[in-house]
Amino acid sequence: MISAEIETLGIKNTGKLFHNLSYDELIEHELANGECHLANNGATMVDTGIFTGRSPKDKYFVDRDPSNKYIAWGDVNKKIDKAVFDELLVVAREQLSDKDLYITDVFCGSSASSKRSVRFVSEIAWQSHFVKNMFIRPTDKELEGFAPDFTVLNACKAVNDQWKNHGLNSEVFVLFSVEDNLCIIGGTWYGGEMKKGIFSMMNYWLPLEGKLSMHCSANVGPEGDTCLFFGLSGTGKTTLSTDPKRALIGDDEHGWDDEGVFNFEGGCYAKVINLDPNSEPEIYNAIRRNALLENVVFDEDG
Repeated sequence: MISAEIETLGIKNTGKLFHNLSYDELIEHELANGECHLANNGATMVDTGIFTGRSPKDKYFVDRDPSNKYIAWGDVNKKIDKAVFDELLVVAREQLSDKDLYITDVFCGSSASSKRSVRFVSEIAWQSHFVKNMFIRPTDKELEGFAPDFTVLNACKAVNDQWKNHGLNSEVFVLFSVEDNLCIIGGTWYGGEMKKGIFSMMNYWLPLEGKLSMHCSANVGPEGDTCLFFGLSGTGKTTLSTDPKRALIGDDEHGWDDEGVFNFEGGCYAKVINLDPNSEPEIYNAIRRNALLENVVFDEDG
C-alpha cells in the first residue's frame, strides 16, 4: 500500500520503506546508519551539517492561481515559477529513488476541526525521528486510514547546481507548491526546515477559514485562563511559558479557532545552550531517551 503511494510521488525503484517506525526502531537505524551518538542520559545526538538554523533566503512559493492571490509576496514569501519547481522536483525525486526511505505520518494541530495530516519522506532516519517528536502522533487506528493533506519530500542530500540560471539564492532549496500540497527540500539537513515549513502552510490555510495562526508559546492556568507569549525565535517564549504553576500548551506555534487556543505541535523545539535545571526544569528533564539533540558538543562519556 505505502509503496504504491510513494510511487505516485514520482519516486522510483525504492529499497526498503520504513513506515512509521517506533522510537526504538528509529534509534536502532540511526546508530546502524552512523547518523547519531547516544548521550549518557539516553538522548539521541545528531549533527545537521553546515546549517544549524533555517535558510529563509532559500524558501520560495510557486506563483500559481489561486494561492498567489492570498500570499503576501515580498522578502519573506518569495515567488518561484512552476517550471523551476518542477525541475527541482525531478532532482528531489531522483535523490530519493533507489534508496531505503523513512516515511512518517503525523498531524499538525490538536484541534479536530483545524488539524492537517502531513506525510514526511526522507532517506535520513533521524529526520523521521525529528518529525515524530515535533508533531502530533496519530493513534494506531488513525494511521489505518491516514491520507495526507500535505507531503514533504526531504531530499537534503540533493543540491541545485542550476541555481544561478534559476535566479535563486543558492544551491539550497525549500520550495512549496500550495496547489500540489507538496514541499521539497534540498541542500540543508536542518530539522527546523520541516517544522517551520508546515507552520508556513498553516499560516496559509487557517486564515482562509477565519482562524488565527500564531507564532507564540502558550500556557493555561488552573482556572482555565490562557496566556500567549509572542516573540521571534530566541526571545524567550519557551522560558516564559514553562511556568511550574501553569500547564504548558505549547512553546512555539498555535492556532485559535472557535474551540479555543490549540497547539500545532506535539513536542518542544527549545534551545539547550546554558540550560538550567532550576529555571527550566520541564525542558531540562525532557532531555532523555527518545529526545533529539541537534548540534551539541559532547565528550567521550556522552
